[in-house]
Amino acid sequence: MGEHIRNLRPSVSNLAAPLVEDLVAKAGVLRLDVTRSPCGARLVDAGINARGGMEAGRRIAEICLGGLGSVGIASGGRFARWADMITVTTADPVLACLGSQYAGWSLAEGDFFALGSGPARALWAKETLFEELGYRDRADEACLVLEVDRLPPDTLVARIAQDCGVDPERLTLILTPTSSLAGTVQIVARVLEVALHKTHALHFPLERVVDGIGSSPLPPPAPDFVSAMGRTNDATLYGGNVQLFVEGPESEARELAEGLPSSSSRDHGRTFAEIFTAYNGDFYAMDPMLFSPARVTVTALETGRSFTFGAFHEDILERSFA
Repeated sequence: MGEHIRNLRPSVSNLAAPLVEDLVAKAGVLRLDVTRSPCGARLVDAGINARGGMEAGRRIAEICLGGLGSVGIASGGRFARWADMITVTTADPVLACLGSQYAGWSLAEGDFFALGSGPARALWAKETLFEELGYRDRADEACLVLEVDRLPPDTLVARIAQDCGVDPERLTLILTPTSSLAGTVQIVARVLEVALHKTHALHFPLERVVDGIGSSPLPPPAPDFVSAMGRTNDATLYGGNVQLFVEGPESEARELAEGLPSSSSRDHGRTFAEIFTAYNGDFYAMDPMLFSPARVTVTALETGRSFTFGAFHEDILERSFA
């Protein structure tokens, strides 16, 4: 069955490749710096030494979605002060978000550590999640997005290429510091992904998720890492909205909607930076159920009924963003 699914699904690396090439071709316009590492891999600096910007972040977010999604930036009326919203839609939410966008590849060498996201994850495909998805990609080009504020060691870069089964010259690494404009946009654009990741954690069958749409307010970037990480998380935890369209019994759609919002977590109610500090900077001590949108609607396609749980918290966003 897994092989059958694998053959039916598109290659996220091949779909994202034209987006990567367009990003590189417009590097000057997008204020990016493109170089080659000693092993030959292409490095795209989107905020370390290069300035980058929101449009670069929007494009990088679409690359992260494996060419299966669209990311938009537009004004909305959800919050009085933080009116600009990031909106995400996909052609295949499970594959785009969990098979590509999710930052599930842990990379470490010496004192360097980063989480990798984007289509190259499906070439490596060592996460147990890919067994559950029944998916593994094959392509000659690989692209991985790293949320880092410095260049990775070249030995690690070469290892990534080897793990993806591509020549180093065919590997592109996009580097987006959390405190940068591009990094802020591409992280907030994960609002739909965090809802699907929690859907998986709640053991709802992923094959029954037909479609989805998500949006979160765009926070201002912060110069220090903890504040920047806090703002990008708070945008979703207290301002994010997601609607999922699912198959199956109406009662299970309602149960999913009730369990999905961030308010179901014991850590809900404080800014992310406050929670992070309370746990002495131990990210893994935090309640994993916290990472989900503020409000979620789940529509049962068989009956057409929708169930909404959770609420927005503009006061917490104000404290975090301002």
